[in-house]
Amino acid sequence: MPEPTYVLGGEDGHRIATYSWGDDALPTVVVVHGFASNTKDNWVSTGWVRDLLRGGFRVLGIDQRGHGASDKPHRGRDYDLSQLAGDVEVVLDTYLVDTAHYVGYSLGARVGWEVLQDFSDRITRGVLGGVPDGIPLARLDIEQVRALVTDGTPVTDPVTQNYIALTERVPGNDVRALLAIAEGLRGSGRVDPDPAHAPSQPVLFATGSLDAIIEGSRALAAASPHGRFVEIPDRHHFNAPGSRVFRQAAIEFLTDQDD
Repeated sequence: MPEPTYVLGGEDGHRIATYSWGDDALPTVVVVHGFASNTKDNWVSTGWVRDLLRGGFRVLGIDQRGHGASDKPHRGRDYDLSQLAGDVEVVLDTYLVDTAHYVGYSLGARVGWEVLQDFSDRITRGVLGGVPDGIPLARLDIEQVRALVTDGTPVTDPVTQNYIALTERVPGNDVRALLAIAEGLRGSGRVDPDPAHAPSQPVLFATGSLDAIIEGSRALAAASPHGRFVEIPDRHHFNAPGSRVFRQAAIEFLTDQDD
């Protein structure tokens, strides 16, 4: 894992950690991780970076604000969807990348839905894995997380317990920052992906067969003019990134320039 290179995201100037692999003359793939994860956890440890390099791509990894080696502010207003998407543009500008492919998972996929539309002239093709069709982290009980952060009150909601376990699994996570992320996303002006305004580029949607959001993801794929859908067998939301089926389908899609 290389040492991070920092760029300053948006008007607030928060440091965003980035990572680069491969020859910058090759086609670039930007990879953006999910909630409570980071570049190493989501893309390096699972073999994505290795296989993308073997597939002939240069890879740019981004630790989203609030995650990994990036700054972790505790204010919800620092995590508006437009700011998360804007961080991707800043990274492209800093690395002098005119056009790139985008690969995102979960929160990274929801951000990717915005990136594909906001910067359509720069993102030629996208892979959106486990993309939520509603409010990101909508099933997270914010009040229980706030009580845990404030006075240590145990979380009892099963879904929220899963998110807390995910948070604790990845070293360096800051629960206060992750709470702020959930609050900021719910306060965003753009929350639900609008199928009527789907990305115009070719997009591969991929979701685990055991994931509760699979039908919503499938519907977003059907609404996209050049959308495809891959069901990741025997995977739920939290372990789908490690699927070889997902990886192979994504790389084949990024390599295929027919549509």
